[in-house]
Amino acid sequence: MSVIQQIQEKYAKVMAVIIALALITFVVMLAFENGNTIFGGPSSVIGKVNGEKIDVNEFGEEFKKIEDRLQASQQTYGLTGPALTQRALQETWDREVNKILLNDEADKLGIGVSAAELDDMLFGVNPPADVRQMGTDPQTGQYNAEAVRQRINEIKRGKDVQMKQQLNDYLVELRQMRLSEKYNSLLLNSINYPKWMIEKQNQDNAEIAKISFVRQTYAAITDSSKITDKEIEDYVNKHKKDFKQTESRSIAYVSFSALPTADDTAATREAVLNLKPEFDSTKDPESFLVRNGSSMEYSSIYFPKSKLQQANQSIQMSNKDTLFSLAKGAVYGPYLDGGAYVLAKMIDMKVLPDSVKCRHILLGTTDRQGQPIMADSIAKFKADSVAMAIARGASFDSLEAKYSTDEAAGQEKGVMTFASTDIQGEGFAKEFGQFILFDGKPGDKKVVKTNFGYHYIEIMSFIGTEPHFNIAYMSKNIDASQTTTNAADAAASSFAATARDAKEFEAAAEKLRKEQGINKNVAMNITPASYEIQGLGFSRQFIKNIYKAKKGQVLAPELVGENYIVALVTEVNEEGVQSASQARLLVEPLLRNKRKAEIVKKKLGTITTLEAASAALGGQPIEVADSVRFTGSSSSVLGFEPKVIGAAFNKANAGKVVTTAIAGSQGVYVIRVDNVSATPVADANVDEQRKSRYEQAKMQAMYQAPPSQALKEAARIKDYRGEFY
Repeated sequence: MSVIQQIQEKYAKVMAVIIALALITFVVMLAFENGNTIFGGPSSVIGKVNGEKIDVNEFGEEFKKIEDRLQASQQTYGLTGPALTQRALQETWDREVNKILLNDEADKLGIGVSAAELDDMLFGVNPPADVRQMGTDPQTGQYNAEAVRQRINEIKRGKDVQMKQQLNDYLVELRQMRLSEKYNSLLLNSINYPKWMIEKQNQDNAEIAKISFVRQTYAAITDSSKITDKEIEDYVNKHKKDFKQTESRSIAYVSFSALPTADDTAATREAVLNLKPEFDSTKDPESFLVRNGSSMEYSSIYFPKSKLQQANQSIQMSNKDTLFSLAKGAVYGPYLDGGAYVLAKMIDMKVLPDSVKCRHILLGTTDRQGQPIMADSIAKFKADSVAMAIARGASFDSLEAKYSTDEAAGQEKGVMTFASTDIQGEGFAKEFGQFILFDGKPGDKKVVKTNFGYHYIEIMSFIGTEPHFNIAYMSKNIDASQTTTNAADAAASSFAATARDAKEFEAAAEKLRKEQGINKNVAMNITPASYEIQGLGFSRQFIKNIYKAKKGQVLAPELVGENYIVALVTEVNEEGVQSASQARLLVEPLLRNKRKAEIVKKKLGTITTLEAASAALGGQPIEVADSVRFTGSSSSVLGFEPKVIGAAFNKANAGKVVTTAIAGSQGVYVIRVDNVSATPVADANVDEQRKSRYEQAKMQAMYQAPPSQALKEAARIKDYRGEFY
């Protein structure tokens, strides 16, 4: 004992230092692994792909570009707000991950895109569609590669930084696209179906077997023994690929509505009604709407009667006829429009064409980028000269081709057709629109000055003349009052006060259901970078709070959409392999059937005949399946049992009772192979079959499981987006 005591006294301090250093090393490694700095704060790393870091600043720049593109294409994608942000975030992440994986794989394989190849892509015989469009002569329809080269060189030498960046981004994307094409082609062209394999499959598929069998279904066997967590863990560890999971959280929650009440609705109607006298007398509807906080802005556009309802959703089927019959200056309402009360005032009515067909010759003073083309005095002189020449009988088409600086309209010889609403839009030259829609009539000609220069305009025809209305809408959304919001908040806080842990949460939720009919709900598989919880709506902060909490923790009440939410974190799933509790639902039936199969096999003992097997299983009938195919199809008697089908076509079993019981998917089988014969080989054209299989495999590889997906599955990917967005 004295020796041991001396050692303890002598080396105690040394061991303490070693243990402390080990703990510090572990903490530091964990911090860096999670994308943090040594001091615990977030680093600039938003993710890692096979150890390669994705910088948050570079990621943010790409994210902004994609978000801007989606915002500019809202009509195409139908996304706004958080939904658009989430879409942009995911698209940016996928692009960054795929780029790293593709570049790494291309480097290993020696695949690249040379400068000469990129040059050929831009200026060769088969350029990208957008490049071809830019370089196609509108007069001849021919692609002019030199014109494209000249334009690109102008951008490179120019001083427009934004244009240079856009060009650089485009060339990077073009290079990545070609690299991806090469890699995909390499894999797709490696697909092969040997002739011998097709012939063997044809031969196997032509075979048909007749079997007799005795079976005992698992459903008929009672087994109440416990499947332990250890057994499930062992099964999962042997089949890890089938039980992979990404990081996620699940919650149970109770929601307390903060939607407007009947009192809130009545108060909104009263507030709008009180504005009616002033709205009726105002001469400046635009200022009135701004001053009184209308949720609908004033528009000076005259909308055609046939399109007024789809242009302004407040025009309901039930009240549109009343609105159309209003006298100038009259006010109608308030009427209910979805979630708002509205007053409508008839500002004016004009009979206008739905569309105007016209043609023009533009003598531009500036181009679309605002760069000067010619002096104002020269442009006006030329425009007046054009008008005079046409008045004396000169050809419009000849003068348009010779003088017009409008390249877009020039493709149609200056002829254009515009809808009446487009003519009144913000992007349309006001002076041009005033003449062709309001002041002129078909056949009228005039020189008009706009910001672009001088236009010689001829109105060719009006299309679909009808009444157009200009209506101002005073709209107030029906919002929840502070009283309503406070009541919902108080109810949520009261519930949270009695639900401080999982057990109390469940008890309080059950009490709430019985007393007030408010049900508990669940939300599962909430990922770290999510913006939306199905059934609740968008709330990035709420999801962040879920990830800050521990399993079994009850979150403080939080407003999500129009409900106050009290949530219990029920599952914390880390990236990796599922735990026994998570895998139990899937694995337990498999392990229980395995146990049941052992029970049946013990009953059967040594297998000799079907009759003996039938007797051992309490008189189970001998059944016959006479149309068993190797492809897996069979008579309705057998169902789908791959192991049984495999045994039926095993040549060693021909004409025999198989002496080993077969544990299938639905039960345990004892079979006798009565006969195996061959039917004529269908579709024996092997070359055509090989070609068809090849094309099918290419389609599957490209659209069902692209090569990039295989790279992702094999990669080590760390996603820290949730810490930054």
